Amino acid sequence: MQINCRGQLVDLSEPQVMGILNRTPDSFYASSRSNALSELLTQAEKMVKEDALFLDIGGYSSRPGADHVSEEEEIQRVIPAIKALRKAFPKTFLSIDTFRSAVAEAAVQAGADLINDISGGQQDPRIWEVVQKQQVPYVAMHMRGTPQNMQQQTQYEDLFKEIALYFSQLKTKAASLGINDLILDPGFGFAKTREQNFELLNQLELFRSLGLPLLIGLSRKSMIYKTLDTTAEHALNGTTALHTVALLKGASILRTHDVAEARECVRLVQELGQFS
Repeated sequence: MQINCRGQLVDLSEPQVMGILNRTPDSFYASSRSNALSELLTQAEKMVKEDALFLDIGGYSSRPGADHVSEEEEIQRVIPAIKALRKAFPKTFLSIDTFRSAVAEAAVQAGADLINDISGGQQDPRIWEVVQKQQVPYVAMHMRGTPQNMQQQTQYEDLFKEIALYFSQLKTKAASLGINDLILDPGFGFAKTREQNFELLNQLELFRSLGLPLLIGLSRKSMIYKTLDTTAEHALNGTTALHTVALLKGASILRTHDVAEARECVRLVQELGQFS
């Protein structure tokens, strides 16, 4: 299973790690925020040394109930960061975390290698045109509504069937546009209750029938810290436990705040796989 990032084939048959870099003042995990570029570069350097293949840069918090940010403000947050990261880490793949086509296009022009869209093109359908034109990999996530109202939209007749149908439609649309590098994200914590998140994780391997890479975002989320009656700051051990489950069920990319721990998880699960 491979994706093409700016002419380089990336093999995802071996799971990879994506480090999270937030340019937002209100992301749910405070330690992931970086306001100054110097802080961002320090965080990024640590992640690269810990063997993150991807760095994901976001300027719009997608936590439940997050404040709305204008397109102009989002661009001002992420574009200088991408330019600085591109210069500092020329061999690392950069991802722009946005649902806006204008932000995505500006980010790719500034040096981003792939687009990570929490709305799968629902919030701004023109983002498909940007992906098609720029020929970059596209991460499409399952979500209902917006970050402001998604947790009021958690009623499903059949959670897995709805997401599987949604993914099939995305796959068909991508193929019709000549987009070959589609990555699917089931959207843990987005328009889903705590119980639904665990139900989804338990059935994760069923999505492998689509034949596309799966990006998994579980890092320090409320499904972990609320279950353990703790906080995001103390949810690393729980994150590692669920990363292990996700890898055993077919995850291709772990999107995480804690790269070293995720890489160790990948190595151990791969070692286990030699005896299966």
